[in-house]
Amino acid sequence: MHQVKRDRLLSILLISPSVLAIAVFVYGFIGFTAYSSLTKWDALTPDFTFVGLRNYAKLFTIDRFLSDLRNTVTFTVLFLAACLVIGLFLAILLDQRVKGEGVFRSIFLFPMAISFIVTGVVWRWLLNPGTIQTGSSGVNLLFEKAGLGFLRWGWFTDPTIWHIPAESAVGGTLARIGLGGLTSPFIGVSLAMISVVIAATWQMSGYTMAMYLAGLRAIPDELREAARVDGASEFAIYRHIVLPLLQPITLSAVIVLGHISLKIFDLVVSMTGSGPAFATDVPAFFMWDTTFRGNNFAQGAAIATLLLLVVAVLVVPYLRYTTRTEAEI
Repeated sequence: MHQVKRDRLLSILLISPSVLAIAVFVYGFIGFTAYSSLTKWDALTPDFTFVGLRNYAKLFTIDRFLSDLRNTVTFTVLFLAACLVIGLFLAILLDQRVKGEGVFRSIFLFPMAISFIVTGVVWRWLLNPGTIQTGSSGVNLLFEKAGLGFLRWGWFTDPTIWHIPAESAVGGTLARIGLGGLTSPFIGVSLAMISVVIAATWQMSGYTMAMYLAGLRAIPDELREAARVDGASEFAIYRHIVLPLLQPITLSAVIVLGHISLKIFDLVVSMTGSGPAFATDVPAFFMWDTTFRGNNFAQGAAIATLLLLVVAVLVVPYLRYTTRTEAEI
């Protein structure tokens, strides 16, 4: 009994520094940020005068923040869809036991070995549309040399916003839920964000491929063989057997990729910045700009707190679901 108590005390002593560090430098700073967002701290000198939710209400009157929300929705939807589709497609190809599978798997996973900063710099070079004086460059130059000049585009320099018509199904839905009264920069799709989506998809689709490939390899071959004996086509096997069994993998991928997309910062900073007319601006970049360039610490803290809440809404239910599932097993 004495030995058990001694081991327990030793275990507590070993983990206590980590627990203390996390309590102070993670949860303590989160609490400080949340409190700062409720104050009047809008200069280098701290001012902790309590103003309640005024900073949060003010955010939704700023066109730039509304544009950031639009860009985040655009990026998240396109990024998730592209990564899931491309990742699943690559995983299915590799699951056919192709020759040189290890080489292809390494090639697909290679982009994950570099940071978003490097990815942003490289894709900024590739998608640089060029100028009238210097001519086309990057991908546009490739299109031009291949006789596909009609595909040339401004990429991340294009400030065009594709507005959603009010009479469309999406526009009607937005109006019914009360979003029709928001300023026009919010209701639409920023075409410049497509460039950021391409770069992010290039880096993360290999990760999605690895997740789906692991799921495919975990499906017993007997299930597929039994379906083939019953006369099912390969398309029917994937639709009615494989894809339903991959739903937990899809959910995990959506959570991981969704949380990356909601707080994307480094890729945008290195690739486009806020873009023309804030066409590629995102809340995390706005938070950094507001806090460290504008010295409006309270408003920056409000943006950070909103980002934390949005990510928590996505991640916490998934963690509870995972914990409950593991307990049942």
